[in-house]
Amino acid sequence: MMEIFLLTFLVMLIVVTIMAIGYIFQKKKIKGSCGGISELGLEKICDCEEPCDKRKELLKKLEEQQKEEIDIKIID
Repeated sequence: MMEIFLLTFLVMLIVVTIMAIGYIFQKKKIKGSCGGISELGLEKICDCEEPCDKRKELLKKLEEQQKEEIDIKIID
């Protein structure tokens, strides 16, 4: 009986380790099978009126990227 428990524990440990390594290397956000919260058209999960500093930084980077893309299209 103890052998089955140890074997099951070892298999689960290996599976979790492989999943963790995959997450570390791919650096993808964890999402559900339907695509997660972004598929619902929601930009944020919280009910805050003003976004947090991390969100503000992300929005600023996205805005700069869009400006660069527009500049590139104008130059071409």
